[in-house]
Amino acid sequence: MTIKYKDAGVDIDAGDELVERIKPLARSTRIPEVVADVGGFAGLCSIPSDIEEPLLVSGTDGVGTKLKIAFLTRRHDTVGIDLVAMCVNDVVTCGARPLFFLDYFGCGALDVGAAEAVISGIAEGCRQAGCALLGGETAELPGMYAAGEYDLAGFAVGVVGRRELLGPQRVARGDALIAVASTGLHSNGYSLARRVLLETLGLSVDSYVAELGATLGDVLLTPTRIYARTVSSLTKALGSDLHALCHVTGGGISGNLPRVLPRGTRARFRLDHERPPIFGLIARGGPVVEDELRRTFNLGVGLVVVLAADRVDVALATLAAAGERAWPAGEVIASDAAAPDVIIPQPGAMP
Repeated sequence: MTIKYKDAGVDIDAGDELVERIKPLARSTRIPEVVADVGGFAGLCSIPSDIEEPLLVSGTDGVGTKLKIAFLTRRHDTVGIDLVAMCVNDVVTCGARPLFFLDYFGCGALDVGAAEAVISGIAEGCRQAGCALLGGETAELPGMYAAGEYDLAGFAVGVVGRRELLGPQRVARGDALIAVASTGLHSNGYSLARRVLLETLGLSVDSYVAELGATLGDVLLTPTRIYARTVSSLTKALGSDLHALCHVTGGGISGNLPRVLPRGTRARFRLDHERPPIFGLIARGGPVVEDELRRTFNLGVGLVVVLAADRVDVALATLAAAGERAWPAGEVIASDAAAPDVIIPQPGAMP
């Protein structure tokens, strides 16, 4: 009796079936710059010809332990959106237009239906971001993952003209800060959230929580907001008066905002907005102190815009037209500290 690859845990036929299911999903994300469809050894994409001195901008990330919520709920159609968001939102902070996305899906035993649902979410994320799902890799690795579990990684590439590049080199004292709302936890802090909500409070993903107005699973699986089209609108409306963008991920505002500030400055950031209720539930349920919340979660702010102070009204109108909830949140001030940082005044201490 001979042994086949399937006997060792790898189902080639299932992999081939998944590839066929992926092809129309990838086609739905196609942009003019894409040269060939999914199926070759490599994806091909041209650089737009209307960009002067184009720079390629790349980013890679995963979804983290938010995947554990997908496993518990057996809902796999939203974490792909998160995967695209976590990569693309980093890329657009440079002012770049996302061009294409690649994914990696690793599992112990391939469940074609679950994998298709994940990749359908990735395709949806690409459509939201305006980029192409150019290719990817599905790896069936027996013995590497628990039954029914998988891992995801994503890779995004965008392009920006050298003169349009956003970042610390544009930021100056007196610049204004605008906070753009998140949709909740996004894809950070889930190890702490799960510890508090599922273990300390003893909730399940099916528990209806009146404070949240939904089941816990629904709230925790809310996809990360993708800001690519919003950034494009801001760039067109503000031009050179848009100076920098901060994607608020792990480390919170204090851990991320200094990355877009030049030496000799600091951000004075007001954090007295109304937070999504999930953060209050975690804070009380732990309990988790405010400082720990601030360095773990986005606390309802997914993106911070740094811009010329006299263009705040234009930016707020542009954000509203793009469907974002946003508000003035502070300013860039002088600092003699060794490195840029963030100070968060007590509520009412800022005008």
